[in-house]
Amino acid sequence: MRLRFCTHGHLILLEIEDIEEITEWKSEKQKLKKPLKKQTKAATEIQAWWRGTLVRRTLLHAALRAWIIQRWWRLTLDSLLQKKRKQALFTYANTARAVVKIQSLVRMWRIQWRYRQVLNAIYVIQCHWQCHNCHTCALLRGHCVVTATHLQFHIEIINP
Repeated sequence: MRLRFCTHGHLILLEIEDIEEITEWKSEKQKLKKPLKKQTKAATEIQAWWRGTLVRRTLLHAALRAWIIQRWWRLTLDSLLQKKRKQALFTYANTARAVVKIQSLVRMWRIQWRYRQVLNAIYVIQCHWQCHNCHTCALLRGHCVVTATHLQFHIEIINP
């Protein structure tokens, strides 16, 4: 009768029919010690290689995850920067629009003020002219020129 036993990864063949075979088994076990040392060394090397592979794989995964997070963070910072730039441009445009509006209103006010000055001068001239005895003797002709900085008014007295 033959029995097979597996202990610590080693295969041992055992025959229980004779006492001599048991002694043979002991001698075979002693003979197997040298190949077992080689196998143990090979198994240790394989295990070391596998552990190194696992460590490198883990480090690679960690590096990839770090790269993904860094990329996401850079995109987030870039989008925040774009939003800030857009807001700054919007603020600048509104400020420029407000400045142009104020300048326009100031120019309009200045022109209206000059126009009122000329109009008051015309009223004074007309009033004096109507009080003058010879109002039928001459005609008044007026001409108004508006420039960017001045409002010019020319009055001509025409005798018929």
